[in-house]
Amino acid sequence: MALSKKVDLDKLSDEATVVEPTYGTRYLDRPVPRYELPDASMPARVAYRMVHDEMNLDGNPTLNLATFVSTWMEPEADTLMMETMNKNSIDQDEYPQTVEIQNRCVNILARLFSAPDAETAIGTATIGSSEAIDLAGLVMKWNWRRRQKAANKPTDKPNLVMGHNVQVCWEKFVRYFDVEPRFVDLTHDRYVIGVDEALALVDDNTIGVVGILGSTYTGEFEPIKELAAALDDLQKKQGLDVPIHVDAASGGFVAPFTQPDLEWDFRLPRVKSINTSGHKYGLVYPGVGWAVWRDKAVVPEDLIFHTNYLGSDEPTFDLNFSRGAGPIVAQYYNFTRLGRHGYAQVMSRLIDTARRLAEGIDATDHFDLISKKDALPLVCFRLVGDHAYDIFDVSRVLRERGWIVPAYTLAPKADDISVLRVVVRESLSRDLVDLLLDDLGRAIERLERTGGLADTPKPKGKRQGVC
Repeated sequence: MALSKKVDLDKLSDEATVVEPTYGTRYLDRPVPRYELPDASMPARVAYRMVHDEMNLDGNPTLNLATFVSTWMEPEADTLMMETMNKNSIDQDEYPQTVEIQNRCVNILARLFSAPDAETAIGTATIGSSEAIDLAGLVMKWNWRRRQKAANKPTDKPNLVMGHNVQVCWEKFVRYFDVEPRFVDLTHDRYVIGVDEALALVDDNTIGVVGILGSTYTGEFEPIKELAAALDDLQKKQGLDVPIHVDAASGGFVAPFTQPDLEWDFRLPRVKSINTSGHKYGLVYPGVGWAVWRDKAVVPEDLIFHTNYLGSDEPTFDLNFSRGAGPIVAQYYNFTRLGRHGYAQVMSRLIDTARRLAEGIDATDHFDLISKKDALPLVCFRLVGDHAYDIFDVSRVLRERGWIVPAYTLAPKADDISVLRVVVRESLSRDLVDLLLDDLGRAIERLERTGGLADTPKPKGKRQGVC
């Protein structure tokens, strides 16, 4: 969430400190404070209407082509979520069936991710992949520290190797948990981690290497099998046993159904943990993520907390304690509703839709495709040639029609390349793709005629516009 700050009311006009709904004269005899708790209550229907109207200023989720997060579920799933949102999933004794549902989901994922012995695999639901990544990172740090102590080596300088294209949650992990980040730079012809470049950064203090199954920037799957082979060879030569964590936030629900023979998961012994986001291509509303380890022995016991004040001994491994059961239940609904065939069908159609969009963009002489076919269902592209306008102007003009298409720069050291990215989700129909292509063409025609937009904001920092 964005950081919020206290508003200095003395610096605001009286009108700026209150909300005055147009229908207020029917139900309210005075304006409603914006930044202070009102003294009096109001009718429920008025409070609802006031908040509802303000929320209309948000973007249309269907036209939000920036986000990987699901914006549509079946009505039955909506109902299940509402029926279970008032259950706190952490209360294992009071809501034992919610715990059972989570256990089933973890088992399903362990098998989907090819755990060699799914009965010894272990995992947990999280608020999203950010929490799952923190948990996986802590496990890597704890296990590295234990190995260092056993070898009488220092434990004060852990590092983590990853591509500069990682999602910002990895940068949060290394900063919050005091781990040195070792980034592999991008190049103009490589937009993901390089195997040789990653290996050159590994040493005694490396707690792990991160491989991304679906880069946030371009949708590309990183060469995880090649990373594993290189680390296997390194162990043979130097004795360094460095685990791989796979960040499958987006690809964990895509690759098993679109490229089942791709080896990226627990089929590779070097892969010790995987995170994925149920609220992305798991097809659930936010927020639910999953962290899975190939074997329970991987997770140190001193990271697990036991409580009994809710009625029984409850082992927990999480950063966030209380959370509604709704997203977990909705995840299980999707598993049972769709099955393997249903997920494969959905992902196949999304890939087809992305291909249709890519072909339409490629047919113009204005853009160059960055994204690849055997990856996530998204289309990433950049302007070619010299123009009086740039990719950020294109994004802004599309926004005037309601399309939310992010423009951003790639990660260092390919950050002189600016791109647009369209994430294909179930709500993006073929008809909408054709309309988007039409609007994109009109945007280019307008900008060719008028030139750039002088007041279009440009990105500041690596992650602007990327989600």
